[in-house]
Amino acid sequence: MTKTLEKILHRAAQWPSYAQEELIDIARTIDTEVDSSVYRATRDELKGIDRGLRAAHKGRFASRKKIDAAFAKFRRT
Repeated sequence: MTKTLEKILHRAAQWPSYAQEELIDIARTIDTEVDSSVYRATRDELKGIDRGLRAAHKGRFASRKKIDAAFAKFRRT
């Protein structure tokens, strides 16, 4: 265990329960990804996929300009 993780976990023991629960959720997500070669989408990601599928079914797609802007944004990070 790294020193940084050890310090964070020590401090987290003093956090309010809602913050501890959020940390637990994040840690479980990471643990699942590390422990498995199968990616499991989060509830929010699944909702986004459903929205995209409904939009595609209705024939609504992003313009080339919006696609290029999205790729440019993510390439900068």
